Amino acid sequence: MAFTNSWTLEVTSPVAAPRLFRAAVIDWHTLAPKLASRIVASANPVEGEGGVGSVRLFNFTSAMPFSFMKERLEFLDADKCECKSTLIEGGGIGVAIETATSHIKVEQAANGGSVVKVDSTYKLLPGVEVNDEITKAKESVTAIFKAAEAYLVANPDAYN
Repeated sequence: MAFTNSWTLEVTSPVAAPRLFRAAVIDWHTLAPKLASRIVASANPVEGEGGVGSVRLFNFTSAMPFSFMKERLEFLDADKCECKSTLIEGGGIGVAIETATSHIKVEQAANGGSVVKVDSTYKLLPGVEVNDEITKAKESVTAIFKAAEAYLVANPDAYN
């Protein structure tokens, strides 16, 4: 029997929540191949205009254990810097994972920066065990936000 599991993560940043959300979440398909080219070979929207129901495709280099993933945006509140997406193809779906969703909220911090809160829920296929995959997933998500943060700090006019 497959069980539903989850993990959470918080990442702090000196960058304001709206800028970080737009760069690291909404427009990540544009920035990822530039800022994380060692991992993301290419990325692009394949359905929709970026709103709820839109699908993005990320193609990975050999640095990843899978060659691609497609994610569908299930919920978006850009004003509250919050979204939820579902992994619909690739990324271990059908191999190790039955379903996977991520809920991301970027909140404004008192110091003018932000706190990224990620809640990922997944259901493994029967017989599959998680070893260090959760640690790797958390490291990957942290790396995404830190790459976007570095870009935004170096480019203070971007995503304003």
